[in-house]
Amino acid sequence: MTTAAIKKTGNTWRVVDIVVAALIAIAGGVIFWAWSQGAGIVSAPMNAVYPPLTGLIAGGWMIPAVLGMLIVRKPGAALFCETVAATGELIMGSQYGATVLISGVLQGLGAELVFFLLVYGNFKFKSFLYQKYNLTAALLAGAGAGLFCGINDSFLPWGWNIAYEAGDKLTYIIFCTISGAIIAGALPWIATRGLARTGVLSSFASRKAASEPVFN
Repeated sequence: MTTAAIKKTGNTWRVVDIVVAALIAIAGGVIFWAWSQGAGIVSAPMNAVYPPLTGLIAGGWMIPAVLGMLIVRKPGAALFCETVAATGELIMGSQYGATVLISGVLQGLGAELVFFLLVYGNFKFKSFLYQKYNLTAALLAGAGAGLFCGINDSFLPWGWNIAYEAGDKLTYIIFCTISGAIIAGALPWIATRGLARTGVLSSFASRKAASEPVFN
């Protein structure tokens, strides 16, 4: 697809966008399920040392949100990919039950809001905030997903650590935010650049991701 054709589509979802986003989400569902199995093992020693440390492994459940947006680059991609991935995990049999779907929606929304502000906002101080799909945006989007994850786990009725003391809840939320930025933000950004180098993203605006500036 030519550059002109890609620009012409604007923010409208094409069939190829839906298909690829769905594939990312399906793969994400498998990752979610596998991450949940591994988390049960890893979290045991963390809980023994200091329970809020488990927030540091939360980023694995947010990867589809940022990866989907970095590749598809359409409004709603982060929310769509994260929600469908969570649905996939639920269907495969999540130890967290139906709450995994709620978590997926909230985490996807956290990433989506950041991308919305950075890409579609009308900020005048473009040197920092008006970034699009660079590393800064990916890190902030991952952090946004992590923040929403931490709040969900700590304050909503179904949150698994709702009994934590206020200080422990804050620490957990901070750890989730850091984990989201690194695992769900930086890693998908690196992956997108790698995919762009192979040429498989030629139909997307992300086809030039490998040569895009890292920070501006």
